[in-house]
Amino acid sequence: MKILCVADQKDPLVYSTRVADRYGDVDLIISAGDLPLKYYEFIVSSLNKPFYFVFGNHHTEELRRFTRRQLIEESFEIRYDRSSMWGIGGDFLDGKALRDSATGLLLAGLGGSIRYNLGDHQFTEFEMYMRIFRLLPRLLYNRLRYGRFLDILVTHAPPRGIGDGEDRCHTGFKAFLWFMRVFKPQYLLHGHVHLLDINTPRVSQYHETEIINVFGSYLLEKG
Repeated sequence: MKILCVADQKDPLVYSTRVADRYGDVDLIISAGDLPLKYYEFIVSSLNKPFYFVFGNHHTEELRRFTRRQLIEESFEIRYDRSSMWGIGGDFLDGKALRDSATGLLLAGLGGSIRYNLGDHQFTEFEMYMRIFRLLPRLLYNRLRYGRFLDILVTHAPPRGIGDGEDRCHTGFKAFLWFMRVFKPQYLLHGHVHLLDINTPRVSQYHETEIINVFGSYLLEKG
């Protein structure tokens, strides 16, 4: 199984007329945030594969269109309607846990960054724990139905102390460390921390979870 992961910065190898030649055999596309929706539209329309995404702390202008509160204000229909939102297939994973019907993968998303100013989609540690707790019913259902809580957790920020930055903006969440210890996803995919040095490691291990910084793009090959 191959998963094309993107975050933070457009990759010229992806944003290319040859994207289908390079990535046409992927099974899924996942974004860890901080990219414009138009970029996603290009990727999904070019590859025609299932797409899952969270928002980061930038490019949040369209975030309100995907939140439950906004959907309630606009209609009595709470379910996310992918066709009416931005015209192509894609699932908003932020704050949700879903199962991909084609691959059977169990996915969950927790976008946003640590709170460092008054910007959009920023959370305190307590607020992130609360977001995790709202996922509990679905995670417990996964465990009963499929024998595991989760396969892939998609975040924007990294876990605290594992690939995060020293400044407040790029500090990771302790809540993600607890999540990995308890729910044991096979992967945690994040962005937020830009990899300006090509020699900077992308992959770390924490207990049973492989943590990958998917800045730019990353091809995850899952056996």
